[in-house]
Amino acid sequence: MVSLDSSAAPVPLTALSRWYLYAIHGYFCEVMFTAAWEFVVNQNWKFPGVTSVWALFIYGTCILIVERMYLGLRSRCSILLRCIIYTLWTYFWEFGTGYLLRQFNACPWDYSEFKYNFMGLITLEYAVPWFCASFIVERFVIRKTLRLRFHEGVEDGWSTRRREGSANGFLKAD
Repeated sequence: MVSLDSSAAPVPLTALSRWYLYAIHGYFCEVMFTAAWEFVVNQNWKFPGVTSVWALFIYGTCILIVERMYLGLRSRCSILLRCIIYTLWTYFWEFGTGYLLRQFNACPWDYSEFKYNFMGLITLEYAVPWFCASFIVERFVIRKTLRLRFHEGVEDGWSTRRREGSANGFLKAD
């Protein structure tokens, strides 16, 4: 019989596993945001969402750092203040990574056409979307990801040991 190994306590996801989930989340959200933006601005019913492979590193690392901020700030300040801090961090991170990528002609975004941009790397027009995204990231992505657990042992969490009374790996029902 395949049985749940009760002696193996579930363990939290590793930082690398959480980084991966955060990277995929950010990547997906960017594709969806750019598709929605294209629809709203150009009424393009094809919803062509775009991003860059750099977004995986940028979002994964940014959200992992926001996770650390959340753990340190959750008992010390309100959700409103935390989201403001996350939004400021996001602007700092977007500017820094954009500036670095621009040195290699690899920055995938350019906000130069926005009225309130700084060096084309960040724009104040995105303050509300970044604030809303930070709220969603804390309340749903980070909090739920921190609750995920791995089972020790076999990767799917099930023991391969057979018990007496089992046939072909399944419990015999009398």
